[in-house]
Amino acid sequence: MKIQKNETLSLSLSIKSSHANSMSASLTTEARFTFKNSILTINENADSFVDLRARWNTIMRGLIASEQVLEAVEEV
Repeated sequence: MKIQKNETLSLSLSIKSSHANSMSASLTTEARFTFKNSILTINENADSFVDLRARWNTIMRGLIASEQVLEAVEEV
């Protein structure tokens, strides 16, 4: 795939989980998302692959951290 310099890149991820609402709280300042019927949908855009990758990594780190916290709370 060849990308033009003025082309915007996009990624989208949908997560269905009973914890989707709680997970969305970790994204409040990090990404655009919607939450409906236990489905969290994250959409991210950037002008370059490098920027999109960096944004996506930040989002994934936030989701992983929130998932780990939720698992720890459930174990208590």
